[in-house]
Amino acid sequence: MTGKVLLRDVTEDDLPILFEQQLEPVATQMAAFPARDREPFMALWGNIQRDNTIFKQIILFNGHVAGNIVSWEQSGEREVGYWIGKAYWGKGVATQALRRFLEQVKARPLYAHVARNNLGSFRVLQKCGFTILSEDAEEYILKLG
Repeated sequence: MTGKVLLRDVTEDDLPILFEQQLEPVATQMAAFPARDREPFMALWGNIQRDNTIFKQIILFNGHVAGNIVSWEQSGEREVGYWIGKAYWGKGVATQALRRFLEQVKARPLYAHVARNNLGSFRVLQKCGFTILSEDAEEYILKLG
């Protein structure tokens, strides 16, 4: 990695950048998650911003918004997920961001779902200590702690 990764709180000014990042066709294919139109995307992030049980951070790389990282509770389990803009892939951004985030979010166990074709994200999670809990034809479920 040749740049500096920092995390900070999400602001309203970040949302247009996050919106554009989630439109990337290759990224949505790798995440096995469809892009949202602007209005539903902004509504979702409005809900995320108001929910104090959701830990959410902007990922900065050399001062630029590289993506976001979020942890929420679902079905009684604490989940973690992140989205990295395509321009920042292959630079170690996700690994460094997840390591920093895990220093802040102490809840364990922590779970992550990864599409089987997203080997980069799978490796990021393994580097950060997650292990495979289960897998099927579509995804891996990994666990930390």
